[in-house]
Amino acid sequence: MADFGGQIVVDTEDNDSTYNEDDASETTSLKSAILNYKYRNGRRYHAYKEGSYWGPNDEDQADQLDIFHHISLLVLDGELHLAPIPENPMRVLDLGTGTGIWAIDFADKHPSAEVLGTDLSPTQPSLIPPNLHFEVDDFTEPWVFRKESFDFIHARCLYGCVADWPAFYKEVLAHLQPGAYFEQVEMSVAPKSDDGTVLPDSMFDQWGKTSLLLGDKFGKTLRVVDEAKGNMQAAGFVDIVEHRWKLPIGGWPADKRFKEIGQYNRIHWEQGIEGWSIYLLTTVLQWSVEEVQIYLAKMRTALKDRKIHAYQELSVVYGRKPPSL
Repeated sequence: MADFGGQIVVDTEDNDSTYNEDDASETTSLKSAILNYKYRNGRRYHAYKEGSYWGPNDEDQADQLDIFHHISLLVLDGELHLAPIPENPMRVLDLGTGTGIWAIDFADKHPSAEVLGTDLSPTQPSLIPPNLHFEVDDFTEPWVFRKESFDFIHARCLYGCVADWPAFYKEVLAHLQPGAYFEQVEMSVAPKSDDGTVLPDSMFDQWGKTSLLLGDKFGKTLRVVDEAKGNMQAAGFVDIVEHRWKLPIGGWPADKRFKEIGQYNRIHWEQGIEGWSIYLLTTVLQWSVEEVQIYLAKMRTALKDRKIHAYQELSVVYGRKPPSL
């Protein structure tokens, strides 16, 4: 990719008489390419960088993302982040913003901040805080932002999104101000149990093994929940802190707080499992749609079984760019 820090060469074939018309035409063409969504198996997917991300961008998946945002708030006691950022941050970047709900909440809470949310899909709402802006962008490509321009960068659920993690963290470090924080929130895709109720070769066990296999074959790991801290250390972040929680899948916990989280998380799974799996199962493993639907039906039955005390793990890892880097 060209260095956007250098001089931009002028199109010498352009002229004043056709400039506005050509510019409008090119803009319309670019917008059309971005908004020309792709449809597979009844689900809608991004057109920009088609195939680079496995998740749908339709309303069903938007609901799943917003449910997970609510779960995150429950886990973090209403906080949007754990990193000890300045009280009045100036420039904040939300990578893979999805529905934009985190960025919207953050912009509302910090009116002094200029907040930018980026995603492959322009599916965010238009009624947003005045200090928030959304852009279509691929954060796995070289970044075009000004270096050392953000005093907080946030990312959530990047599992299955990144092929080259060292390159990704290199961009994050380069664009953070010295001493500023990056925070990454991830969840596991392989359910576990502490009491042995997630049996070997059960549907939950099959789901976990199949999901991890899909990520490996796709070339973008789904094991990020266990790798983020080590990857950040290797990249050169300092003062790294990791918090981990068990998210029950279902209302089986006795504890009132975790019961509520588990009830929402079961809805989250019921809403999300098709979008999480159908693209990769049909393209990577070449399953038929009928095979996928049978698989999902078995998974939905398992999700309703209160005798299975399954949970997944949630990690929040944050680290600071060294002041001297």
